[in-house]
Amino acid sequence: MTSEMTRRQLLRRAGATGMLALGSPALSLADGFQNQQQAPPTTPGQEPKTESQAATKYEHPPGVFINRPLTQVSKQAEALLDDMEARACDYFYNEASPKTGLVRDRAPAAGRSLSRVCSAAATGFGLSALCIAAKRHYLVPSQCEERVEKTLAFLLETCPHEHGFLYHFIDLESGQRLFGSELSSIDTSLLLSGVLLCRQYFAGNARIAALATTFYRRIDWEWMLNGGTALSMGWLPDQGFLQYRWDIYAELMTMYLMAIGSPTHPIPPARWDDLQRPLINFGGIEYISGVAPLFIHQYAHAWCDYRDQRDRHANYFSNSIAATRAHQLFCMGLGQKFPWLDQDLWGITASDSRQGYRVWGGPPALGELDGTVVPSATAGSLPFLPAETSHVLLNLRGMMGGKTWTRYGFVDALHPKSGWLAEDVLGINQGISLLMAENLRTGFLWENFMKNREISHAMREVAFHPDPDTNSQVL
Repeated sequence: MTSEMTRRQLLRRAGATGMLALGSPALSLADGFQNQQQAPPTTPGQEPKTESQAATKYEHPPGVFINRPLTQVSKQAEALLDDMEARACDYFYNEASPKTGLVRDRAPAAGRSLSRVCSAAATGFGLSALCIAAKRHYLVPSQCEERVEKTLAFLLETCPHEHGFLYHFIDLESGQRLFGSELSSIDTSLLLSGVLLCRQYFAGNARIAALATTFYRRIDWEWMLNGGTALSMGWLPDQGFLQYRWDIYAELMTMYLMAIGSPTHPIPPARWDDLQRPLINFGGIEYISGVAPLFIHQYAHAWCDYRDQRDRHANYFSNSIAATRAHQLFCMGLGQKFPWLDQDLWGITASDSRQGYRVWGGPPALGELDGTVVPSATAGSLPFLPAETSHVLLNLRGMMGGKTWTRYGFVDALHPKSGWLAEDVLGINQGISLLMAENLRTGFLWENFMKNREISHAMREVAFHPDPDTNSQVL
């Protein structure tokens, strides 16, 4: 629990201090990433209210960057991604309880896991993995469908909940709360994303459709607002609602769309526009982001398809392309200190490390960076920079005598200089790698998830519309 709560504390602290509104360090490409300067803070009360207003100070609006074709990968990379997906599907089948369908939060890269610690988020990725495994015949489709039905039945009929929300960490066989973890709005949302994907992919199974719909309908999003304008991060039985809210751009976009589109307990569409969308400028690249690891730009796109459209504020797919490019350049700049980081090997996001779980990345620099490389940083960004990220994964596959490659795909993290390799693989990192690889290759998750009428309704409510400038502007 400690590692995941660390990430939560980071986001809460950023929101509580308002640090994101004060600007972020920007590096000059002309200076070879050597001169880092802190942007001067704005005067309180005069900072831009939205990123579209802030963009008037610059030549290009946020998120405008090279939007490359989604098919730009080599045949060698295609074969690697196919193998990576198959192994990840094995993780989500083997490391789930046959009785409950709950998925372990982590498991050893080699050997048997005895852990009973599961997470709602990993289970959401697991449900999605079963759809991919059935579609690609990585596993027997009928067994995938049976596992989905069993999982949904347990979630709805047995697993403890409050107002439809599940606890962050739960027991493999009972679903009972572990570690005193919070009733989590974001983790329940990641789970619900997998539930709604299953509803569409297994649409011919009436019981799956009914269970999924009922699970969605019982979630009381109004309750999680707790009288505010942003969803609470969670609730504890002995303390009530957590102090901090999901009010700054992060991995929260699909959660808000599902809340706005709820058929039973919707929140007002205005809550979408209330979200803070702070700007980061790095090396001349501007994009909307909270101060958080790269995964926040991945999770938002795992299920919901934002390509070729925008709302009143931004084209979020182009924004994530810009964020990924900035991260690539940031890592290459770190190569001055860690020479193995270059165009062939880059990518840092929340992961295990030689000192335990770490919340790290950039820009701006976040955490005690030590040159560790995290495969899910590039694997989870495949749709944004297909050629660049697949090139890194091909290099990673053969490093350290092939020890970076396990029965479940890539190790969670590695340190090339010391030879350290993470012993465990993490469900959420394997999950985002799997889903984004499939989205790059076929758009499968986007196609099926967007069939949920509640999502398309919510997107209309918050003024999403076709973006005439997609692919027409280059930064």
